[in-house]
Amino acid sequence: MKAVRIDQHGGPEVLQLADVDLARPGAGQARIRHKAIGLNFIDTYHRSGLYQLALPSGIGLEAAGVVEELGEGVTGLAVGDRVAYGAGPIGAYSEACNVPANRISKVPDSIDDETAAAMMLKGMTVRYLLKVTHAVTAGETILFHAAAGGVGLIACQWAKALGATVIGTVGSEEKAELARAHGCDHTINYQTEDVAARVRELTDGKGVPVVYDGVGQATLEASLDSLQPLGLLASFGNSSGPVQNFDIGVLAAKGSLYITRPTLMTYVASDADLQATAADVMEVVGSGKVKMTVNQRYPLSDVRKAHEDLEGRRTTGATVLLP
Repeated sequence: MKAVRIDQHGGPEVLQLADVDLARPGAGQARIRHKAIGLNFIDTYHRSGLYQLALPSGIGLEAAGVVEELGEGVTGLAVGDRVAYGAGPIGAYSEACNVPANRISKVPDSIDDETAAAMMLKGMTVRYLLKVTHAVTAGETILFHAAAGGVGLIACQWAKALGATVIGTVGSEEKAELARAHGCDHTINYQTEDVAARVRELTDGKGVPVVYDGVGQATLEASLDSLQPLGLLASFGNSSGPVQNFDIGVLAAKGSLYITRPTLMTYVASDADLQATAADVMEVVGSGKVKMTVNQRYPLSDVRKAHEDLEGRRTTGATVLLP
């Protein structure tokens, strides 16, 4: 089968489409024939070496497809079932993959393959952010960076469904329109506006109780300055680069703030938490409260271009690779 492999860390040029042999699924595994594969920023971290992989390696954590073969001892799944996964194992950039059966979720008929592939990792990320890291309640105002991105568009809709007022940052008027169309109440163009000052204006000087920041170093100061006293910064990604040389005393000076660096893998480490989180995503998407926006599709053979466009901020919403 075809699969994307990397032999060294680096830029998109290290991504190689290769012919590989896939063994039969082992005990507790299911072979998934992929129909669509999700593209996520964490994939660029694995590729670049920001998050180290044991090389050589496959890449990708999220895909949807059909169960093709079951390993010994697998129950609850059958050949032909439509399924998806979003928390690994590494190797989703491929035509097929052997996945631990306990980390797979069945996909209802109401959700198509591309939506399923695009919603798992990003949807589960939004779920833990909005319902666990800081449980958003009706009437709250929140700030979400990169509101027109794959995670952002899901978060805007889900937060609105929870009754929150959503402020989102964007990089262009086109992205602002997209974010507003997906539930964002107020957009701030970080290219032309002072984010923290605008947040204060929108909140009558109070600031927000929580900032969700997947951008990292470039937005750190604005995020902290947008928080009210005792507020929480959930720094869940670093598309602009990781936060470095941070002085913890700044948190005291700015109002006894909290900061956390959460990861999806921690929140879904147990099978029970994974399945509960995935079920929540399936329900909110299936109900129509959150509509997935797949705006880019690339053949798996164009994976380098997909990474270039993602890192170049030329994508909006979700992106899928098609094997």
